[in-house]
Amino acid sequence: MMVNKWLKTKNAKIYLTAGILALGLAAALSGCTGTKETDSTEISAPTAPESDADTRESQPSPVRPDGREYEETVKPTEPLPETIPAFPGADEVEEPDNGHGPMGPGGVEERLGDNMAIIGTDIHYLSRELTDGGPGFQYMVEHGDGKVVTYIEQITDAFLEEVIRKQPDVLILSGDLTLDGEKKSHQELAQKLYSVKEAGIPVLVIPGNHDINNHHAAQYKGEDRFPAEFTTPQEFREIYGDFGYNEAISEDRTSLSYVYELDDKNRMLMLDTCQYKGKALVGGAILTDTYDWIEAQLEDAWDNGMNVIPVAHHNLLDESEIYVDDCTIEHGEQLVQLLEEWDVPLFLSGHLHVQHAKRSGDNRGVWEMVTSSLATPACQYGRLDLWVDGSFVYETCAVDVEGWARRHSRKEIELLEFEAFKEPFLRRVFYNQSNDVLEKNPDIPEEERERMSRLYSDLNYHYYQGNACLIKEETMKNPDYKLWLNDGFFTVLSDYVEYIVRDAERDYNKVELLK
Repeated sequence: MMVNKWLKTKNAKIYLTAGILALGLAAALSGCTGTKETDSTEISAPTAPESDADTRESQPSPVRPDGREYEETVKPTEPLPETIPAFPGADEVEEPDNGHGPMGPGGVEERLGDNMAIIGTDIHYLSRELTDGGPGFQYMVEHGDGKVVTYIEQITDAFLEEVIRKQPDVLILSGDLTLDGEKKSHQELAQKLYSVKEAGIPVLVIPGNHDINNHHAAQYKGEDRFPAEFTTPQEFREIYGDFGYNEAISEDRTSLSYVYELDDKNRMLMLDTCQYKGKALVGGAILTDTYDWIEAQLEDAWDNGMNVIPVAHHNLLDESEIYVDDCTIEHGEQLVQLLEEWDVPLFLSGHLHVQHAKRSGDNRGVWEMVTSSLATPACQYGRLDLWVDGSFVYETCAVDVEGWARRHSRKEIELLEFEAFKEPFLRRVFYNQSNDVLEKNPDIPEEERERMSRLYSDLNYHYYQGNACLIKEETMKNPDYKLWLNDGFFTVLSDYVEYIVRDAERDYNKVELLK
């Protein structure tokens, strides 16, 4: 909020109705590692894994990429993640250097700014008591949306242990805490969060679209899927009371939004953007009364000389041209206007499962950092170093699952060799996504379908990592890309492929704003 205070008068403030404000894409930067702007920006499984608590089985469960339930008749898949052969042509894939070097606990540990926060999102935790890892579950893992839910308990434990080791000023979890809002999953995850709180690190949570009144909450046995108890808004507030709500200095009466005062300079504006009256919806919105509350909180923070860091599950800006309706906050222009009025420098969100970043204006405006899903390779989180003047550095770190597995004497090869496991797993899922769609067109030969699916898998993998710029040029020269533009035109995946290439202007894993 570093603006001239004389601009911040009630008479000077105006609201923006839907459609008036054109949200501009941040100025294109050359190369994948980014360039600097003056005084502004640089972009640079039959055998279940064991639990640390006991030896009970633990296999989470996936859902369809479009959020709909799977049909009752599912095809069992015999191979498990550790035994599934690579997709056709996988041995030809070479992993390029992403320019960042190894990420994770081996990276720089010293604080860069006055405060340091860790952001995790879209954990999609599933209680080990809700699945037996049967064939129905296994099929959904392989044909889902890329979440490594088979090992989500272990990934979560490794992440929380890493947070405790890094000792940030706060841990922020920006929604979709559970797979589909199962009450048992919420309760189990909350118990795990106490380890971070007991280490002296505040934990702040907000709900995601999967977390509350989700009638898709389920448990899995054999080939079947059964309903599980879902979570009401009141139950969510009760389960996570010790993680933001009970210590909030203000709570919104019409949503699960609240304000947490981190220290004498910073306040976290935790925004509930979910729609769950009656049942959960995918898209996000903010009620009129909540907007009034938000403005009051921004004004109060200004009067007290406090910085404000807003956090939401849904995206503030149109981070994806393909998923605007379900990802961007409905009529979010008003929120952009409010944040720009008070010169709020950044906004944290998730939901998209893709690592991304965007600014509401070319050289001024709010930077939005979209942290990718912790459950989806590279299974990473965001680290935010923040200065009192509003300067910040945001970058991603991958959870060191292998180190955690060795320290805890795990026996699962997938955990001990997680770096070798996670990329082929995600590529396999994306290959299946493409192949499942393309095989519906009998006019596409099998060999051509496989080539198109390999390209889709490679491109979408890098898009999820936030570094599709690394393969943009070679993709555009690849004849299989031309197949997508021709034979794949009848599917939404064709538009998706084109968008990824068009969007691949830079690496989205690091953003700096230096004042």
